[in-house]
Amino acid sequence: MSDLIIRDCSPRDGLQPLAPLKPSQRAALVRRLESAGLRRIEIASFVSPSAVPAMAEAGAVLAELGASDAYWVLVPNRRGAQMALEAGASQLTVTVSASEGYSEKNTKRSIAASLEAFGEIRATAPDAVLDVVISCCFGSPFEPIRPGDVASLVHQLEALGADLCTLADTTGTATPSRLADVLDLTGTQHGLHLHDSRGTALVNAFAGYEAGVRRFDTSLGGLGGSPFAPGAGGNLATEDLVLLMEDLGIDTGIDLDLLLEGGRWLSRELSMNLPSRVSAAGPLEERAR
Repeated sequence: MSDLIIRDCSPRDGLQPLAPLKPSQRAALVRRLESAGLRRIEIASFVSPSAVPAMAEAGAVLAELGASDAYWVLVPNRRGAQMALEAGASQLTVTVSASEGYSEKNTKRSIAASLEAFGEIRATAPDAVLDVVISCCFGSPFEPIRPGDVASLVHQLEALGADLCTLADTTGTATPSRLADVLDLTGTQHGLHLHDSRGTALVNAFAGYEAGVRRFDTSLGGLGGSPFAPGAGGNLATEDLVLLMEDLGIDTGIDLDLLLEGGRWLSRELSMNLPSRVSAAGPLEERAR
């Protein structure tokens, strides 16, 4: 059994910049991901619907699906955490940025204020599992990011009670070299959340895996991207990573055919083509022996 962990974030990160889908459609997407074998899915975000209309009615999505340890939800502050807990969530993602400029654009808070807000979330949800997704770990359009500052932020968050940390390439500026510079200081026990702005997400995932990383965030179809990061592309596509890992002999526990079927369904629901390479080209032909 492989120790590879893939968390699909398409119901949250993938859909958040798009025209809103109904809670029933979002729940149907989660079920399709589960049927394909995904056991970790970020399903919703308890943010203000005026700020992110596509994430409205997060509680309704949870109510339709029922409580499950497979489900993660994003919370921005103490009130969001309270709402998530009341809806039955027990695994929460929280974003903190390694970039001061991006933090101000994304949350209208400084890094210091974000750390304070995280402490409030930890106090509000003492029994929840908290995964802090750290934005802009490998570069930012607003200022240079030093690997040492990323490592320091990881240590501060762990001291404040983070159960997990996930290093995010929000703007798609990571390369295997930049990745190595950060992982050398943080260690490889953390997750990676990669974006494909410059076509490097898959090679960065492979480099991360080779270095020892075993947790990866992905999004069905490669959907997603932050509206606050100029030029930011979508997430590493779930099907792209699954195809690569399975061809390398690494068991993902995910059925690629069912995943692609789910992508075709999502494409129809959204009335758009998905950016994933594998969603367009299909699976590999059988290897000659």
